[in-house]
Amino acid sequence: MKDQFDLIAEFREDQGKGASRRLRLKGKVPAIIYGAGRPPRALMFEQHKVLKQLESESFYSSILNIKVGDKSQAAILKDLQRHPAKPMIMHMDFQRIVDDEEIRMNVPLHFINEDIAIGVKQGGGAVSHLMNDIEISCLPRHLPEYIEVDIAMLELDAMLHLSDIKLPEGVQIPMLAQGPEHDHGIVSIHVIKASKTEDDADDATAAAASAASEAAAEEPSED
Repeated sequence: MKDQFDLIAEFREDQGKGASRRLRLKGKVPAIIYGAGRPPRALMFEQHKVLKQLESESFYSSILNIKVGDKSQAAILKDLQRHPAKPMIMHMDFQRIVDDEEIRMNVPLHFINEDIAIGVKQGGGAVSHLMNDIEISCLPRHLPEYIEVDIAMLELDAMLHLSDIKLPEGVQIPMLAQGPEHDHGIVSIHVIKASKTEDDADDATAAAASAASEAAAEEPSED
């Protein structure tokens, strides 16, 4: 069952960098909501409440319920700006949604059966995630929190691509419509080779040991 996220918001009239800075100093998050054929509206949220909800991965790929007073609006998160050094949200963008219009958004990929994958268990390889999320398009009612990718049958030196993903009902990957050259890899299994630095260090250690052994052999013995 999907998590439900209710965000309590207030309208704001003052806009611009100065106004946003003042809001953040008061513990507020400036935001904007747009779409569905209606004018954009400037909003603000409580910073500490937003940070708490952002701890859930599903927040980023869920239909959110934004409440202003006694009115509610379904929306999705389209953009999020974080402070580079502090645990603070600088700005948020939301898109209104309607039931009969497709939306585009990124959802996370959850890779399963990594430990029993053929390339790992039999080939001794390591799993490399080439993508952690993908952009999908669907009607709001078909929006998944995440997409599961089973790699149990993935062999050593093999790779799964976007076209290998088993999509839920009503979900598409827009990138695949752009042609086969956009069918990017999402996960692979390879043997991780030692780096050149590690190899050089091993060679140097072996050479030093050999030289020490030869020097010891050349020293005259005491009678």
